[in-house]
Amino acid sequence: MKPAKKIRAKKHRGRPATGQGVQIGTRWPEATVAQIDAWASGQEDTPARSESIRRLVDIGLGKPAPALAVTSTAKASSERAREMAGNAIDKLKDNKASPDDQASRKRRLVKGPEEFQNVRRDRPNRK
Repeated sequence: MKPAKKIRAKKHRGRPATGQGVQIGTRWPEATVAQIDAWASGQEDTPARSESIRRLVDIGLGKPAPALAVTSTAKASSERAREMAGNAIDKLKDNKASPDDQASRKRRLVKGPEEFQNVRRDRPNRK
């Protein structure tokens, strides 16, 4: 008796379909592109051009602005990093020093040296 042949779907060449919507390619005047880029640079998360166009179309259609989950995620990760740094410093603390000294040393280590505090991007410049 002959062995049964398995029926398989034929594989197509190329990249598999993403299925995420219709791609629309258009040409834009340079002045309009400059306005889109200027609008994007004024946003909190500075979206890419394609995301900026999507948001502007949504605004034009009257849809509510999407929530910015990226910034809350970034804040959460920086909070987590600060907490982890504090825990690591607590393990290495000098038990002979007073609690006030320990707290000030920990604060200095978590904040960073004064020379670099104005370089950090996650903090507003204090003048």
